[in-house]
Amino acid sequence: MIALDFQKCGGLIPTIVQDFKTGEVLMLAFMNEDAWRETQRTGKATYWSRTRQELWVKGKTSGNVQWIKEIRIDCDDDTVLLKVDQVGQAACHTGYRSCFFKKVEGDSVIVVGEKIFDPEEVYK
Repeated sequence: MIALDFQKCGGLIPTIVQDFKTGEVLMLAFMNEDAWRETQRTGKATYWSRTRQELWVKGKTSGNVQWIKEIRIDCDDDTVLLKVDQVGQAACHTGYRSCFFKKVEGDSVIVVGEKIFDPEEVYK
């Protein structure tokens, strides 16, 4: 059994998601113990939705599934890095490939990513 420290952040661990092929950081999510076990069991990225207070299988609604290729754990056993095969072009629920589509330049924030889908159409 892999022992992760879920207690430091109130039962959740930060989960960094990276494209396996390109190394691009796609998103940051959180896992509880159930999400961790489900991810290992299915090979699909499963997270804990802090908004909905439920397990969230990435891509269940949008089709943009994340298949696990590699899992890394940090030195304190309280953060996970998932290297995934991003099926579908977007990881971000707002329609961008990466959740990190905004860049700070001086005192401004500019959008540097390209919107791939319309979330209003996908999440009706």
